[in-house]
Amino acid sequence: MYRVILVDDERLIVRGLSSVVPWNELGCEVAGTAYDGKTGLELIREIKPDIVLTDIRMPNMDGLTMLAAIRSEFPEIQTSVLTAYRDFDYAHRAITLGVCRYLLKPSNLDELMEAVRLMVSRLGERPARNDGPETETVRAAGNHLVRAALAYMKDHCSEQHLSLNEVADHVYVSQWHLSKLLNKETGQSFFDLLGSLRIARAKELLENPSMRIHEVSEAAGFSDVAHFSRTFKRYAGCTPGEYRNQRS
Repeated sequence: MYRVILVDDERLIVRGLSSVVPWNELGCEVAGTAYDGKTGLELIREIKPDIVLTDIRMPNMDGLTMLAAIRSEFPEIQTSVLTAYRDFDYAHRAITLGVCRYLLKPSNLDELMEAVRLMVSRLGERPARNDGPETETVRAAGNHLVRAALAYMKDHCSEQHLSLNEVADHVYVSQWHLSKLLNKETGQSFFDLLGSLRIARAKELLENPSMRIHEVSEAAGFSDVAHFSRTFKRYAGCTPGEYRNQRS
């Protein structure tokens, strides 16, 4: 029996899916349910299901990034979307990230069963499948996650305590998986990327002659001036003061 997780913030939808779909006839069983994306991902990591049927418009959740996270971290899981969000471009991007079916609410039983049958058939074909299409969707998912992570890091790099764990939580993957993706896509570690972003921010701030070096250091996310100066010289080849003098 293939294990299924259902994720939707509407409890009535979850109860309906659990009871109306003839899971046993389809060779499946509902192994878990969740009412938000965060809990859903925790269940996925715990249960490691074969199939996920999920909404993507839930509070405090970036649906596309969540789908990318599932595809990138758990490429064998088959995923379909059941949502009220009617947007062709969004649906196309979801399919690019490996979604089997993009179903619109209210969806009838025949559509749901067809989606489940497709996912079951793909699971049954796994040993004989050509890796090409799957590799492309996994790569697309990884690219999406890295872009989302870098955007978050850029927006928050001035925060002194920004961590790999915080960024990984934002893009719905484990620290280990995000670290691997960043290194694969950029050739740099999380800390090297964060350092580059902070130094780029510091260079912008140094253009303002009214800001003292210690103020630039703090505003760029460094805990002390000595560490800031060492890091700046490592990335820029000169001290912050020398950089400012060169620019004046």
